[in-house]
Amino acid sequence: MRLKIRTRVIALIAFCALGIAVVVDAWLIEPRWVEVTHHRVSGPLAKPLKIVHLTDLHTYGPGAIELEVLSLVAAERPDLIVITGDLISSADAYEGCREVLRGLHAPLGVWVVRGNHEIWAPVKGDERGYYKSEGATLLVNESREVADGVWLAAFDDAFAGSPDLERTMAGIPRDAFKVALFHSPEFFDQVAGRCDVALSGHTHGGQVRLPLLNPFWLPPSCGRYVDGWYEQKSSRMYVNRGIGTSILPVRFLCRPEIAVITLEPY
Repeated sequence: MRLKIRTRVIALIAFCALGIAVVVDAWLIEPRWVEVTHHRVSGPLAKPLKIVHLTDLHTYGPGAIELEVLSLVAAERPDLIVITGDLISSADAYEGCREVLRGLHAPLGVWVVRGNHEIWAPVKGDERGYYKSEGATLLVNESREVADGVWLAAFDDAFAGSPDLERTMAGIPRDAFKVALFHSPEFFDQVAGRCDVALSGHTHGGQVRLPLLNPFWLPPSCGRYVDGWYEQKSSRMYVNRGIGTSILPVRFLCRPEIAVITLEPY
């Protein structure tokens, strides 16, 4: 009898200890434990091009995680930086966000597309001027050649905005290497077959994950996409887990992510 009681007590203590460990990890460790992932994509390119992909920072200014992100990005020495939306969570975050944008530097520029939060809480006044003043370029249903034969096709958010596929793709040469940028990954169903690589975010990777189970919650306009690589109609998309959090400031088995995509010649 005493042995059974002792076994139950030990099991209860172990269960409580595990629960405490999970809570500490989810609230205090993982949300601040940024992972840099590296990926290589081959294509008809003149020379390699290193892209740092950031998304879903949900920042209010340069706190500990933002400073860590800036340091990690600088260490990668990217050719260009792309941000696929949700830099902020609310309109009062734009002033603090300026300092984060100022810390991002790449020879071929810092390129930004809107997420749903930028549309719900827009910059007051000159939206494009806001980004330009901090060394970044906002693209909304537009394309730009960023290197020899490499074009960005940058779309408005499909969840909260109005992406225009034909307008965005119209000026891009047919034989160009096309990198599509958009926030909500479900838009890949429309752009697949029209680009070589697509980069998106929005999902936060599910934010809280358990082994062998689907995410408990994903925002609208994610579709079947959660994180990592997907392929459709000869196009590949990478869904970045992002940096920040939403609803609750927790992550579990789903670390914040900086994705480094290196485009290489065949």
